[in-house]
Order: sequence, then structure tokens, then C-alpha cells
Amino acid sequence: MSQAIGNTALAYARVWHVVDARQRVLGRMATNIATTLMGKHKPIYDPAADCGDYVVVLNAKDVMVTGKKAEQKLYRHHTGHPGGLKAINFSNLQAKDPTESIRKAVSGMLPKNRLREVRMERLLIFEGAEHPYESNIIKQHGITNVTNATNTQ
Repeated sequence: MSQAIGNTALAYARVWHVVDARQRVLGRMATNIATTLMGKHKPIYDPAADCGDYVVVLNAKDVMVTGKKAEQKLYRHHTGHPGGLKAINFSNLQAKDPTESIRKAVSGMLPKNRLREVRMERLLIFEGAEHPYESNIIKQHGITNVTNATNTQ
């Protein structure tokens, strides 16, 4: 006997979210993006199931970091050769490739398992405000100032 109640195909449907990174703090924004990519915001969330959504990040070149992280935060990688440890700080990485700092932050916040690369494929980052996915976007986060409609009586 099945334990599923109702039509779960709608719950597994992937929704497209857009996030404006302009003047947003990198770490706080990355945690919200990672949660959306994993699908933790859905009632059907299962750590072993891939039920997350698509996330489109705009204005990656305008992302902020707090304190002295722009000069002090280092991104390291090794070439595989002896003495091949390379390091680049945040400000130089932003000048070279603005999308890479967001990609590394979100990747570090996802679980280290087989689903990590699959989830990262659903993260689409753009330097500016233009992107080719306008027709897919359903939910916007940080694009416009959305005011809550409250009844004032």
C-alpha cells in the first residue's frame, strides 16, 4: 500500500527562483541559495532525493563581503605538482570571474555527496542583470521591493 497522499508530482515540480546579488552579503545569500537547491523549503524534502529548484543569480559582480574579507579571504587550490599550492583573494577573484565566488560559497554549503554536482548544475549565475531565462522565472527574491499587503482598518 502506498503511503503517498494526493498528487506528489506537483510537489516535485522544479520552480525557478531569481536572486539579485546587488549589495547582498555573500555568506547569508549563499545559505539561502543552498537551501533552495536542496529543496529544504518544500514539505516533501528528503536528504536522499533530489527535489530542489532552479536558482538564477543576477548582478554577481556587486556582491558584498563584511569586514576585511575582500583582502583577507583566500581561495586555495593545488595544481597537483610539488609546490603547486595557489591562492587568490576575494577581490582578485571578483575582478577575474565574479560568478566564481558565489559558486564556491554555495558549493561549500551543500552536502558532500553524489547529489552535489547535480544540484550545482541548477545554479545559474550571471554578472549583470540580463539572463535568457525570463520566461521560466516564477519567484523573485531581492529583485523588487515587495511590500506585504495588509489590511489597515
